[in-house]
Amino acid sequence: MTSILLQAGTVLTHQGDRVKVLRDHDVLIVGNKIKAIGRGLTLRDGTTDRVIDCRGKIISPGFIDTHHHLWQSQMRGRFGNVGFMDYMVAGNIQSFNYTPQDIFLGQLAGCQESLYSGVTTVVDHAHMTYSPGHATEAIRASASSGLRTFFCYTPVWRIKKWVSDEAVEYDEELLPEWWFSTLESLAKAAPFGNGRVKLGLGFDAFSLPKEVVQDLWARCRSLGVSLFTTHYVAKHMKNSIALLKEYGLLDHTTLFSHINGISPSDAQTLLTHGAHFSSTPETELQMGLGEPVAFNPDLKCIGSIGIDCHANNSADILTQLRLGMQHARGAENARAIAEGEYPSVKIKLEEVFNLGTVQGARAVGMGAEIGSVEVGKLADIVVFDAASPNMVCAAEEDPLAAVLLHANVGDVEMVIVDGVVRKEAGRLVDVGIDGEVGEVLSQREAARRLLESRERIIGRAAGQDAGRGMEFLYKTFG
Repeated sequence: MTSILLQAGTVLTHQGDRVKVLRDHDVLIVGNKIKAIGRGLTLRDGTTDRVIDCRGKIISPGFIDTHHHLWQSQMRGRFGNVGFMDYMVAGNIQSFNYTPQDIFLGQLAGCQESLYSGVTTVVDHAHMTYSPGHATEAIRASASSGLRTFFCYTPVWRIKKWVSDEAVEYDEELLPEWWFSTLESLAKAAPFGNGRVKLGLGFDAFSLPKEVVQDLWARCRSLGVSLFTTHYVAKHMKNSIALLKEYGLLDHTTLFSHINGISPSDAQTLLTHGAHFSSTPETELQMGLGEPVAFNPDLKCIGSIGIDCHANNSADILTQLRLGMQHARGAENARAIAEGEYPSVKIKLEEVFNLGTVQGARAVGMGAEIGSVEVGKLADIVVFDAASPNMVCAAEEDPLAAVLLHANVGDVEMVIVDGVVRKEAGRLVDVGIDGEVGEVLSQREAARRLLESRERIIGRAAGQDAGRGMEFLYKTFG
């Protein structure tokens, strides 16, 4: 059994929701779990050992991203100046132009960017299920990458024909039999990637009859699915909070994305039923979804943080935490000034850090397994170079401030997931492709294949009229 000893670092550990800084401490990993935290730890005999000098380093729990669409990598860069509906045409429904192999490459690149950024767990709202192959190739990519994920299998409205300025033809059956048979076969085979990749359900089709939704939930639960995720933005979407409550389906296994504009009564419903939500500040602010609610004082105990679309912005979760925090602080200051009060900082770094760690773990039902550096938990760990030009001095003053206010992706020196090193010396390790004997893919080769895939996708999309795509959206999504 492999052992890794992280030696003499500054460890950010937890006691409940309190972050405790342990300077000059070791973390011993045996297999895929944290075996001990202390000073002067040694490795046991009979193990394959690694000792890693962490002097001048910060040892942090891996970050947890609770809302992401990992397949969209080939579209990076095209959404910098677009709003929500234009993104839906230029991005969301472009899965029509992806083959299963394109999905594999896009998914792998999305997973790798997350790992590179210090994210160790992702809730993947997988809204690209055009065929069984699209789903299985996405899962194969996730398993190959080494990332811990929830693959939230999602029914999508599937385009059959989209050419020139003709009306888009689409499959009017959202839940065909093959979709259910694929769900069942995936559930029987899950989890994947040595247990890292679990199956969840992504769902947004609340125009379907109540009985259909209830039956789908019942099927999923009978198959062992334990995470259900859905988008919700007040005034823009059907009130899935109210509907799931009415249908008797709302509970701690439900994870909402965004919930901008949520009413006080719906907020209380979430709290009462133990549901959670994910805030994605960067896309919410750009796409006109309304004020992010991650730091709403009435909801922050059930909040978590997500990336949403890494094709629109980076998968650096520190950016999302920082942006959300400072936006909320600015809003608080503006209210204080308007009321004739002196502004003060009420949102503290500890609660921001928790949003991306322990609270994310609770949101996915894994609070006892991930989210903190604690003995007995799974070894999902990020090591920061605290001596970098931007972190030095900050780490000595306040390691939380160093991570949340001064760190960037370049400071993420090492990433460990499930006891396996996935990034070292600032570089991703090569990946072994799941199901392919002996095939190892370097970052450079993965990038080359991704660029070729991008060109193929652009070629398939040539001549597809955006206006007709918008008509399709209004007919299906509503």
